[in-house]
Amino acid sequence: MTDGGQRQYGPLGTTLVIIPTYNEAENVKPIVERVRSAVPEAHVLVADDNSPDGTGKLADELAATDDHVHVLHRKGKEGLGAAYLAGFRWGVEHGYGVLVEMDADGSHQPEELPRLLTALKGADLVLGSRWVPGGRVVNWPKSREFLSRGGSTYSRLLLDVPIRDVTGGFRAFRVDALDRLGLDEVASQGYCFQVDLARRAVKAGLHVVEVPITFVERERGDSKMSRDIVVEALWRVTAWGVGSRLDKIRGK
Repeated sequence: MTDGGQRQYGPLGTTLVIIPTYNEAENVKPIVERVRSAVPEAHVLVADDNSPDGTGKLADELAATDDHVHVLHRKGKEGLGAAYLAGFRWGVEHGYGVLVEMDADGSHQPEELPRLLTALKGADLVLGSRWVPGGRVVNWPKSREFLSRGGSTYSRLLLDVPIRDVTGGFRAFRVDALDRLGLDEVASQGYCFQVDLARRAVKAGLHVVEVPITFVERERGDSKMSRDIVVEALWRVTAWGVGSRLDKIRGK
């Protein structure tokens, strides 16, 4: 199952791009419009965590004029992982064949989504990667790049996953692949959520492909990166890595 060359993949089905939002009033309209332009046949789900700046209302206005745009109103800010899991459930319930993770701030360029979907024709999961040949970041300070590269390297080595950009959040999944990830057991948030899904995909034997993307730092609004997110990722990845090694020693 890990060799994409030996497995026959069915048609992709309709794509749903899930965009979690919290206080993204300046960004929600431009990002939805760019997705609709880049992949006109795709649908968009804005998963809003009851943003106090009115992001959810703006998303409703977009949905009212475009039957390809949908809004999932959540009760409050519960984190990136919880928003994506809710979006995944919504997408499965409504019969979509492909679920895409994408940030609201424009750092993931919708114009590159067709590249991910093309690669998904022969894969279970496609990651938009900053750290493979051809991938790059724009307008990042060296400190941020060091943190991201270091986090991916640490996660890759400790968890033994052959993925260069383990923390990246621009991803396309086949819906039938999600059934094998044990999503009911996922409790991680932030960057750690992305690492968690990546390690689960590798462990489940899914065929994972990375394609290069250009990651552009947000121009509007505030970053959701925080010290707590970094700390959570560090301790969870360490715990997973140590636990995996102990299981191998015990022969599990």
